[in-house]
Amino acid sequence: MIGLDWGTTSLRAYRLDQAGAVLDKRESKSGILSVKPGGFPDELHNIAKDWLEAGEKLVVIAGMAGSKQGWAEAPYLACPVSVAEIARATLPVPFPATRVRLVPGLKARDADGMPEVMRGEETQILGVLDDLPEQEATLCLPGSHSKWVRVRAGRILDFSTHMTGEVFAALSAHTILARSLHRSAAHHPGAFARGLDRAGQGGGLLHQLFGLRSLSLFDAMPQLEAASYLSGLLIGHEVAAALEAGVAPPVHLVGAEALTLRYGAALAAFGIPSVTQTEDAAARGLFQIGVAIDAARITAC
Repeated sequence: MIGLDWGTTSLRAYRLDQAGAVLDKRESKSGILSVKPGGFPDELHNIAKDWLEAGEKLVVIAGMAGSKQGWAEAPYLACPVSVAEIARATLPVPFPATRVRLVPGLKARDADGMPEVMRGEETQILGVLDDLPEQEATLCLPGSHSKWVRVRAGRILDFSTHMTGEVFAALSAHTILARSLHRSAAHHPGAFARGLDRAGQGGGLLHQLFGLRSLSLFDAMPQLEAASYLSGLLIGHEVAAALEAGVAPPVHLVGAEALTLRYGAALAAFGIPSVTQTEDAAARGLFQIGVAIDAARITAC
């Protein structure tokens, strides 16, 4: 089968064998924002032409391709939910000689009744479920919109979202703090730890953020360390909020190594153990959905 993780600015494609092993994978910059109206079938053909010609008959697509701005809208599915329920809710889209199905996003509500949504991360979660215990577990998927997810016995129960990555990008490029740091500076573990420590002190995040500017003005924060300090400050507040809501240790981290290392360090600073899962979680999740589609005998194109 073929699995696609189709986001806003990028596209990742996987060719998977009958056991779920990745035979080949490709990436392109053809995220949904760069696709012309009606151009999604052509983009699929461009990235997977030889795989399709070799006889692949099922394409499972997760991510923003299933949004209102994508190929077609696959409506959000309410949690709690299993892989079988996600498979049954996949949306077929027309494509010559091949079944193409869009994976729905997921929705939930937080403890105060506020709505939560995800689209794309569900495949990463499904990709690691088999590695988790039957009892309740907590996953963290760090990124622009970090997700903290509760799962149990193969079901995604609920989740919460933190805009940590996007806020870091905005603050470090479009506020007064931009003058205090080098965004491209190498990660500085000491400054990151200093930011984590500050996050645990009083005054609140808004007050602490301006403190970075003050430290810079009085030469108490080198520009080459400031971005790591800001990262530690924001991630520290995120982790503190997640722990206040409750987690089931160890927290399972799913994502790019650069981020999972930072979140692992942040959790350790709070005394919480963590386990890092595979970076190929999305491919494994797409395969699990494909298997469930076939098991349910979903054949409509």
